[in-house]
Amino acid sequence: QVHLVESGGGLVQAGGSLRLSCATSGRTFSSYRMGWFRQAPGKEREIVAAISRSENITYYADFAKGRFAISKDNAKATGYLQMDSLKPEDTAVYYCAADSNAGYGTRIHEYYYWGQGTQVTVSS
Repeated sequence: QVHLVESGGGLVQAGGSLRLSCATSGRTFSSYRMGWFRQAPGKEREIVAAISRSENITYYADFAKGRFAISKDNAKATGYLQMDSLKPEDTAVYYCAADSNAGYGTRIHEYYYWGQGTQVTVSS
């Protein structure tokens, strides 16, 4: 069993930055790939970024390219999502997810473990 806990969300002005963390427990974090998803009110949950187990493959949604960076520190068993140049449309609950398969996943059903989410609010 893998338990994921997100942190780092909050209220920030447009143009600001936040770094989300996803702390894990259970089996070796290096055995898991990770994804960050978000869900805004009234909208479906969508992929933000994903990273493979060995950190050598990453994926970014178009809206995240050039502004967000996903990483994982296997020694600390923690994943991160650095978000810069935030926009009001980035306002959402952000979730981290983990799975033991190879490569990276971009769809909800590809991840077995999920955190509880952390709220990110970007004011204009």
